[in-house]
Amino acid sequence: MRISKTPDWEEEDAIVSNLTLLGILGVEDPVREEVPDAIRLCERAGVTVRMVTGDNVNTARSIATKCGILKPGHDGLVIDSKEFNQRIRDEKGEVSQRLLDQVWPRLRVLARSSPQDKYILVKGIINSKSGTASQVVAVTGDGTNDGPALKMADVGFAMGITGTDVAKEACDIVLTDDNFSSIVKAVMWGRNVYDSISKFLQFQLTVNVVAVTIAFVSICIISDTPLKTVQMLWVNLIMDTLASLALATEPPTQALLLRKPYGRTMPLLTPIMLRNIIGQAIFMVAIVFLLLFYGHRLVDIDDGLYAKLGEPPSQHFTLIFNTFVMMTVFNEINARKIHGEHNVFQGITSNPLFYGIWIVTIAGQIMIVQLGGYAFSTAALTLDQWLWCVFFGILTLLWGQVLTTLSSIFVFIMGVRYESSELSSPGLKTVWTRKKLVETESETWEVVREEPEQQNSTATPSISSLTPKSLTCRKSPDPDRGALLIKVQEVDSQSHSRRRGLPTPELELNMPVLMPMGRVQ
Repeated sequence: MRISKTPDWEEEDAIVSNLTLLGILGVEDPVREEVPDAIRLCERAGVTVRMVTGDNVNTARSIATKCGILKPGHDGLVIDSKEFNQRIRDEKGEVSQRLLDQVWPRLRVLARSSPQDKYILVKGIINSKSGTASQVVAVTGDGTNDGPALKMADVGFAMGITGTDVAKEACDIVLTDDNFSSIVKAVMWGRNVYDSISKFLQFQLTVNVVAVTIAFVSICIISDTPLKTVQMLWVNLIMDTLASLALATEPPTQALLLRKPYGRTMPLLTPIMLRNIIGQAIFMVAIVFLLLFYGHRLVDIDDGLYAKLGEPPSQHFTLIFNTFVMMTVFNEINARKIHGEHNVFQGITSNPLFYGIWIVTIAGQIMIVQLGGYAFSTAALTLDQWLWCVFFGILTLLWGQVLTTLSSIFVFIMGVRYESSELSSPGLKTVWTRKKLVETESETWEVVREEPEQQNSTATPSISSLTPKSLTCRKSPDPDRGALLIKVQEVDSQSHSRRRGLPTPELELNMPVLMPMGRVQ
């Protein structure tokens, strides 16, 4: 059809008739290449990503699938605003926290959402009491209608390029590149800051406990202290300034995203940190008092006990002071790890500030001991005496390995010790009430849910080895032992904490009852 004059746009029927189809043009806003990987890292770090959008359900489902929010075979919930409100509101039309708690754990996509829906969802997740721990919610948004949800969230992320002024004012963090992967970096840096505080706290509490114990006990016994005032000022400088710079400047690594988040109520001092603090303090106090009462015999020097006022500094007390500083400096290496790792030197070369400060501290200690004299109450030590001090310092590294190994052995013994208890359930005579956590190179797996099978189960396999990709079984010696259908779920390899309620159907096998603790109800 040839158009020789301007069409009369009021005549719609004439315009749309006698047309020839030349082609169909589709416009798509593609997902950024880095987004699926970023979402995968979030989920690996224990962060569940949910999409709340104004698009229709089909569009939202397609985008969520491309991003990796929805996965084939998973029962993620995809609903629109109308169904969402029907599910969470009671007969009076008011939002019910109980009903909301039944929706949000499985919710992955909320389409056709209003600003009120976003606010209700964020508030409901934060106030939820379902599960073992309260939830920490982060929200991303760029529009004015995202303001209430950004304000309500624990952490609000606004887009710096496309975001409105309202969104930027309501948020906590502005993403200057509008990139979702920046949120992953924020998670990694946040965990790194938390770990840095914990490392410094572990180191400082150990030194404080040892110093206070030495000062108090020695005053009570010999009416003197081997650690003089100026020396303690130097120790405080090591603790407060140099150690904080060394331990707080560890660069973040991808390994921080391989464990679950810290909970709201998780104590700053974990059991592993308390074990390290108390264990190292006991060891260091024992070494100091060993040198205090028997050190002069060990290295063949004059006894510095009960020295009169005004006498020159003794090598005996200088040896104690130097040994205490050496143990503190070497324990600073132990303090780099707070999750029970054996390799305390891992990643040490990636932080030049740490080993630079460590070397400067050693050099400063050498100068104080050899040249300090009356100013620092020190007497110059010989090479043999210095080697003894360094030897005791290195022992703190070995003692740290002993503490970690003993703790691992204790967990292993408690895990493989099986206790029998009778069940009221038909077909189940006994259960194993303790189990072993099986570690691979980077993960630990444990049984998280048990469901009884029918009574006609015959041969029942039991665990001999367990990895994320394989499960080897052998016949149980007791053919009458009841069988259960179990599911295996990945958990934090550092804390071995049990995390329930997260469906991950990686493995399903018929196996004996393996309970973390206690009796099957």
